[in-house]
Amino acid sequence: MRMRTLGLLVIAGIAPGPLAFADEAPKALRDELLKTTQALVDALPTGNKDIWEKSLTDDAVVIDEFGRIAHKADTVASIHPFPKGLSGSIELRDAHVQQYGDTAVLQVEEYERETVFGQQFVVRYQSLLTFVKQAGAWKLAGYEDVTLPTEPPKLAVAGLALGDYEGSYRYAPDRIWKVSVDQGELRVVTRPGAKPNLLQPIGKDVFMGSDDERNLFIFRRNADSKVDALIERRKFNDLRLDRTPTG
Repeated sequence: MRMRTLGLLVIAGIAPGPLAFADEAPKALRDELLKTTQALVDALPTGNKDIWEKSLTDDAVVIDEFGRIAHKADTVASIHPFPKGLSGSIELRDAHVQQYGDTAVLQVEEYERETVFGQQFVVRYQSLLTFVKQAGAWKLAGYEDVTLPTEPPKLAVAGLALGDYEGSYRYAPDRIWKVSVDQGELRVVTRPGAKPNLLQPIGKDVFMGSDDERNLFIFRRNADSKVDALIERRKFNDLRLDRTPTG
């Protein structure tokens, strides 16, 4: 579930020029861009298209957290009031603005609170907005965001036999991962000396990593119901590791 139908915009319609280092934007500009951005996200639950129509350049590019690309007309048309039972708000946090002449880049966390028929959600995005000055006004040319992995709710999965998963798993001759049980929790170490990654259970044989990427770890069983492989599902791709025989 996602409160917004939008994402962020990288950079649109700006020709490359000489290498330049940005100056920290003046406070007045920073406040103006934050005010505009807050008005844009505040307009999403109510379906107010006017602020989006007014604030975007005609060739603006909007990229959402799933990589979907939209332009101004598509973006404005997609904005509608939330249906009954859904509500949400976005708080802007830790903003940084750099200015390159008539271009300004806003980096900000969007802290979203959602209510879905009484259930509460928090989603965090890291957003990058590119503004350009046109006819004396700052317009949004690019808007892009990514979802920040956060601590998911813990699930109680009955009947887990964590000892089933302990062992060494290999995907290349010198690439071996070690899975072990420590104080009732399953952990994986992907290289000597690395910090263990706590695997949090989602279901039988399915776990989620606790590191920044929050990948899925799926243990596969053979015809005898013995674990013989580990799948790490990363960025919609599967890395297979075969279990190394013991003894």
